[in-house]
Amino acid sequence: MSYTPNSIIQTDINLRNTTALVIGGSAGIGRGIADALAAAHARVVVLSRTSPRYSPTVPMPLLEWRALDLSDPSSSRMQLSAVLEEFGTHLDAVFYSAIHYGAKRTPFLAVSEDEWLRQVNVNLNGLWLSLALTLPALQQRAPSLFVHLSSEVVYNAGPERSGYAATKAAASNLMRSIAQEDHAAPVRLVQLLPEKMVDTAGIRSRRPDDFDYSDYMTPRDFQLAALQLMQTRGEGKHGESFVVGENGEMRHINDLTPASQSRRG
Repeated sequence: MSYTPNSIIQTDINLRNTTALVIGGSAGIGRGIADALAAAHARVVVLSRTSPRYSPTVPMPLLEWRALDLSDPSSSRMQLSAVLEEFGTHLDAVFYSAIHYGAKRTPFLAVSEDEWLRQVNVNLNGLWLSLALTLPALQQRAPSLFVHLSSEVVYNAGPERSGYAATKAAASNLMRSIAQEDHAAPVRLVQLLPEKMVDTAGIRSRRPDDFDYSDYMTPRDFQLAALQLMQTRGEGKHGESFVVGENGEMRHINDLTPASQSRRG
């Protein structure tokens, strides 16, 4: 089963009068989260290189879009700063779902420097920049929320994905380190990661046409967790990491360390 934009979980959560940025929200997990927040009446601004696509036959919640290319550090700061000029005084939450994996798994010595730097820029520097620029705005709306979409590679190194594993591990530690600092206004920093592989457009681009995705999670599995975190602003979860399962349940990383996906294609 592939994820489609009209696959939105139904809840009684109402997020009216709240504003969230979803960085990397045009597709995949970020798009699933953005759609769910908007369906719950939040104002949702998607920041990505390309705009979210819609089905012409299925009515969808309104997502606002602003261009943000994290692979280009020289422009991404200006792009994100402009977004905060527009929305910063109303900002309640940021969800960071931007990633760069690459076209396929590649042995270390075959990875070009340009590819390595792209992973650093999107997976690590992009997160750093997003935190540096949005935390002051979030502090003004405290209690507020910053969620990072992490990965099992933080806990499981694997062959032929050294750049992705290194940058995601560094990003996770960046979040944990900042969470331990003493901030005057409470901004809850939370990390989510999938229990299993997730069926997304990026994954499908690296799989054969006849691949069986029946055992994969979908972006919809993250919607309930995102809605609950947004509703509570991550109360009681600051500085923690949670594994999201197929039913949307969040389990603390200490209770469920995800299995390595390094040899699953």
